[in-house]
Parts: sequence; structure tokens; C-alpha cells
Amino acid sequence: MGTKQEETEQTSEDKDAPQQDSASVADVSVEVATVDHTLRMLRRMYRKSRRKPKGLKRLLAYVLNIPHITVIVTAVVFVLVVIIWSLLWVFIIRRESYSGAYFAGMFRVANVEFLPEYRQAESHEFVSIATKIQHVVSSVYKTSSVARLYKQAVISDLSNNDQGGVLVHFWMVFVIPRVKSAVMSEEFVGAILKNSVLTSLQNRSSVGYLLGLPVDIDSILINVVQRSDYTSNTEDSQCVDKLYANLPGVSVPLNVFSSWGGVSCHVKLTSAPGSLIRLVVSSFLIEPTDCVDDALVVYDALLPMRGRILHSLCEPVSSSISIVSTSNVMLLSFRMSDNKSFKGYFEAIAEEKCVSEVETQPEGQIYSPFYPSMLPPECACTWKFKTPNPGLGVALHFQNYVLKPKDMKGCNNGWWRVNEVIFCGIYVGYHTVFRIAHHSPAVEFRCSSPNSVQPFQASYSSYNISHPCPESYFLCTTGLCVERSRLCDGLDDCQDESDEMLCSRPTMNCGSSSHPLFVCNGEVDCSHGEDEINCTQETTCSEIRYQCRSGSCILKKNAKCDDVPDCKDHSDEADCDCGHPTPVNKGGSSTGLHRIVGGVNSVEGEWPWQVSLHFDGSLYCGASVLSSNWLISAAHCFSKDRLSDPRYWRAHLGMLMQGSAKHVAEIQRIVVHEYYNAYTFDYDIALLHLKKAWPASLSPLVQPVCLPPSSHTITDSHRCIVTGWGYRSEDDKVLPTVLQKAQVSITSQTECQRIYGLISPRMLCAGVPSGERDACRGDSGGPLSCQAPGGSRWFLIGIVSWGSGCGRPNLPGVYTRVTKFTSWIYSHIS
Repeated sequence: MGTKQEETEQTSEDKDAPQQDSASVADVSVEVATVDHTLRMLRRMYRKSRRKPKGLKRLLAYVLNIPHITVIVTAVVFVLVVIIWSLLWVFIIRRESYSGAYFAGMFRVANVEFLPEYRQAESHEFVSIATKIQHVVSSVYKTSSVARLYKQAVISDLSNNDQGGVLVHFWMVFVIPRVKSAVMSEEFVGAILKNSVLTSLQNRSSVGYLLGLPVDIDSILINVVQRSDYTSNTEDSQCVDKLYANLPGVSVPLNVFSSWGGVSCHVKLTSAPGSLIRLVVSSFLIEPTDCVDDALVVYDALLPMRGRILHSLCEPVSSSISIVSTSNVMLLSFRMSDNKSFKGYFEAIAEEKCVSEVETQPEGQIYSPFYPSMLPPECACTWKFKTPNPGLGVALHFQNYVLKPKDMKGCNNGWWRVNEVIFCGIYVGYHTVFRIAHHSPAVEFRCSSPNSVQPFQASYSSYNISHPCPESYFLCTTGLCVERSRLCDGLDDCQDESDEMLCSRPTMNCGSSSHPLFVCNGEVDCSHGEDEINCTQETTCSEIRYQCRSGSCILKKNAKCDDVPDCKDHSDEADCDCGHPTPVNKGGSSTGLHRIVGGVNSVEGEWPWQVSLHFDGSLYCGASVLSSNWLISAAHCFSKDRLSDPRYWRAHLGMLMQGSAKHVAEIQRIVVHEYYNAYTFDYDIALLHLKKAWPASLSPLVQPVCLPPSSHTITDSHRCIVTGWGYRSEDDKVLPTVLQKAQVSITSQTECQRIYGLISPRMLCAGVPSGERDACRGDSGGPLSCQAPGGSRWFLIGIVSWGSGCGRPNLPGVYTRVTKFTSWIYSHIS
């Protein structure tokens, strides 16, 4: 290559200039072409020298090409999105959008003869008629406005009663979008069935034809049930048993043990047509859990229908009880955990024909139907009394029952007709006398409670119509006769305070005959203090005398937890770790702009017994701490079906501001007073048993309030505070965040009765005449705490119950009087 370069240089020197220019250009162009061609040749040679990829390596090389990677990643992402969305739809979205709705129902098919084989679900006879009825029910709903939601109907049981025909128990299942769940109520589902019957009713007959099936329209009943009720009652369930009592008076034993497992188990009882069933529970060992975990629920049907509940047992049975059905079927639904058991029996009994002629000489007893069994929802009894002469009437003495004239409301605990005048029976906690000013009255009684209620008995006697009470005696509105000398003595001798009403304030006599209200009440009323001398002296016992644990009573009324041992056994100072708050800081205790009907902000630890009760996540009521396991509140907070379920409630303890609770407790059991009256709010008290005790480390921010004895007296010098997170005015729409407190004064019982009229001895009034300080909505169940002058402990005197509006002038709030329930409270929490 070097030689060629030398030859080129020598040739160029021998030529003239123009020739040199032309040759030079030609040479350059050839040289460039040669290089480009060389490069192409080298590239081809290099490709030939490399081994081409084959198989998987060739595919990999193709895939790893950048444009291909983008396409593949996009496809993979798309597939993943489709898969995830499908899973969400199947397991979450679809499940949330649609839910099963389960209904239990019953109706009577008339003009169809009942066959014994119908009791066996596997028999050919049962399958034949059940298939027909199931087809009819399905046809009704498949041609209705809810046809797309209807899934199936299942005939569960066939039974007979004294009305003839066949009583059908059945299930229905719907699949409902959540947006339509409120539409599918039991009333709506039942109306579809009834409308189908109504279209064929003629001549005012109660039997119509449901697609050719004669159905008694009055017997149709539809109830919503839980899915667990449906699944645990089907024929393939391992926890359903059927028993039959054919002969009246023959006991069929019932023994159930927790070896069945901690699930719902059911026993279906049937007796001969025309008879009733009496269930006797002799022993029931369970944990008291408010019918959530351990329970026995007795139904007046063969399916668990809410409208047919006879009775619920939610705590151990200490003495034998018996329950009577209204027909010849009964269902026992058990929920029992380990080491629990039930013992008892059932029998067929005849329906009582309770009609009797009663002579009032000598005295005697009348009893409720089926006594001592509980009263069923349907029963009747008639007594025809006769006294020796027209001047004598009939007096009925009840232990825990009172008859009052019927008003616009229905009678829930017994319907009475006395000489064509209607009365309602009400269960109370005291004795009453009902007088009939006629020498030969007819008294008719009918059961009217939706469930079974406790029996009653009454002694009867004749009385002088013109002089019901002996001379020197006073006639109470309860019918009792008390000595006139006991009027206005501070004791509720009449059981309804009618002997203490309209009493002027007693004059203070500082001699030996001082009025009982002034003696040893903790305040010096006499100039020399003789009314507060010898207060530890033992005296006769009464509700205004403090009773020591030994059983002896002393004159001192407020002896409990006053830091002075008064009883010889010092029992008055026992269990006094209560009612002694230690506020974290008192700087803002008397200031604040957030008023609740005249209230001001509290400070941390000022009311450590105050509890905020939340239902389903929202503030609903208040309560007070009684012990590490028990709270106390108002019965009306839990008066409805769902409100009575403890699983929806949470107790927020040690809280000043909403959302800052030191401890949130679950509720295991709600104990509403057995005599609570939802119309009058009498006996408006309830106890709440916590699932777990609150930690002792939370003290002093969580602490019990002191429970007053029945003798505890409140005077004008006591300081009484109502607390809560309720509304700050009657028209307020926003609840306060900080716990509010307001000081109120106790109103005399006479004045309270004058204002409201419907005031029982178990109520008290508190407020201020201007109405500027009062409890309001949201404070219900919360405490009215009172402190003696110079004292350190606070006692729970009242529970926020009811009132006329909030903060209205001359309309004080009405509270449950806690001193009337001390023994009842201790009977549950001790």
C-alpha cells in the first residue's frame, strides 16, 4: 500500500496544473466509494460469522425488543385488572349489593282434613300436600311485583288445632338489592299473601281461596327472621328434634345438654288437637347474657317467629316455672355454650273453662288462668261474686297488681270488665285493693299481653260500701286503709304517696316530739341542735331509718359513707370507695360558653362515674358507674327490640370530651326493671352488666358513684348536679363535645305532683323555676348527683327520665328516684 502511494506522488509531479486538479478530484471520489463499500462488506462478513439464535433464545431476543416489551406489559396489566375486578365483584361488590332476606310464616288451610302422617316430613302424605302448598305460595310471589326478588318457599311443618284444617308453617327466601332492602318489610310480604286471599273473599267470610287453596286470612302471619334461624331449623339440621304428647296429663321429659355444641338447637313440641301445651322448666343452668349467648326462647309456633314469642329465659332458673301455649304446638330454641344444661318436661293440658260462682263469706282466693303457670297471650276467666247483703261490696286484695280505668291505650297486662266498665291491669311493686261497690258483681278477665306474663292471685272479701275504711283510718288511692295518725309523717304508707301529698311543710317542734323529717337528717334545725343528738340510737325500722348490716336501725338517715362509723358493726362505712372525684384541674370548672340548658363545661375527673352510652356508634343515652362490672341507666333507653340488644351498645368511660374515652366497654347484659311502664315511665331504671371489668388503673378518672340507702334524705342545702352530653336547648341540633354540668334544686313531691299529675313515688322533680338549668335529649339515663353540705361524697339520687320539653319555666325535669330501688339494685349486682 505504501508503494502505490509513492507512485501516485511521482506521477503528479510531471503534469501541469489543470490536469493535476482534475486527476485529484477523480481520485478522491474513487477513494470514498471504496471505503463505503468496504464497510458494507465487513458488516456482512460479521453477521455471517455470528451464530443465529434458535428456539427459546430466538423468542427471547424477539420479546426483549423494546416495542414488544411495551405491548406485553400492557397486556399483562390488563389481564390483572380484569382478574382483580372479577374477584371484587364476586366476593365484595356483589355480596354488598345483594343480600338474602328470610321470612317465617304461617296460615291455616281450611276444609282440609289433617292426617297423622303430616307430622312426618318424609312421609308421602306430607310431601304431597306440602308440594301443592309450596307451589301455590311460589305462584303468588312469582306473579307479584317482587317476582324478580323471590327465590323459594319451603314448607317446614304441618299441624292441626281445634279450629280444624291444617296449620302451615313455612319459610320464604328473597334475594334483595341493598337499595331495596327497606321495601321488603314483613308487612309488605304479608300484604301480598293477604291481597291474594282478599280477591276471592265473599259474604264476609274469613276464608278466601289462594289459587284454589282455602286460606284463613286472619291466620296469616309473616315475620322477618335471621339467616341462622332458617339454616338451623331446616330438616337437614343436626340440631332439631320433634316430640309429641298424645295423652293429656302424661309428662314427656326434656333434657338438653351442651354436648349439642354451642349452637342454636330446637325442639318442636306438639300435642293432641284441642289441647294446649304446658312446659315446665325445673332447672336451667346458663350464664346470664341477655339472651345473646345462652338463652331459651319459647315460641307459640313451630318456627322461631318474633310475633309468637311466649317467653325468654336469659338467666339461671332458681325455682320451677311453667309456660302455657295458646294452641297445641310449641318451639323451644336453645343457645347454650359449654357446661350448660336444661331439665324439665312438657304435657298436654285441657283448655280451662274458667267460670265460677264466688261467695264472699268467708274470705277466699281467686287465681289467674292456669295458675301457677304464666299467663299465655290468650285466656279468659269470669268470676261472679255475691255478698250477704246489698250494703256490702267486694274488695279484691292484689299483691303486685293494680286495676286502672282503660284510656286510649291498649291493655298490655290484662283486660278487665267489671259491671260493664273496662279496666287495665298493671304490674306494680306494692299491695293494692280494688273495691267494687256492688253486692253481686260479675268480673271478667282476659289475657292481653303479646307474651307470657307472670300470674296473679287476689284475696277477696266483702266491705261496707258506705264506709270502706274503719273509723280513724284514711282511704288511700291504692285502696289501702292507713291510720290517720300516719298522714304526713314522711313515710309512704299508701304505696303511692297519697298519704303524703297535699301536706304543708311540718312545723319544727324542738321538743321530744320532733317531726321524723327533721330528726337526724344531717342539718341542725333547732337552735340547740337537739334534733341531731343521739342519732346512733337504735330505733324501729322503717324506710326513713338507716338499717345496719346487722339488721338493727338507727335514727340517722344519711349514715352511709359519711366518714363517721354510726352502726355498731361499722357496716355504714363499708364499701365506700365511691363518689369522691379528684378533678385534674379546677381552672375551668365554673366557666365556659358551651351551655346545655344553663350548663357549663366540666373538667377532667370531675364526674368519674359519668358514662356515655353509644348505640350503633352514636351517642344515645347516659349512665353511671356502680361498680367495676355494673352501670345504671334508664329503662326507656332500651325499650325497643333492637335497643334491647346489648351487642349494639358501647359504654365510654372516663371521658370528658366525646371521642376521648379512657375505656370503651362492651355490654353483656341489660336488666330492665320488670315493672317498667313505657307509657308512664314508672320504674324507669335499668342495669348494664359489662363483659369485662374496667381496669383498676383507670382510677381516679373512672370511679363508682355512691348508691344511697332507702333512708337517704335530700335537704335544701344539698348541692345537686345533673351532667351529660345532651342537647343544650330544646331546639338545638348539635350536641356539645365537652361534658356539661348544671346545678338544680329538688322540687317538693307535692309541687311535682301539682305540675305533672302523673308522678309516682318512684319519681322526683329537679330544676329551677326559670327553667334555665335542665337536662335535655341525650342526657337520659345520666346521673343526678347530690352532695351533702360539708360532705365529700356524691350520691346518685336521680336518673334522667322525662320532662315537658327542655328548660321551660316552671316545668322541672323528672328523674327516677334511686332510693326506691336500692334493694332491687343490690339484688342484681351483689
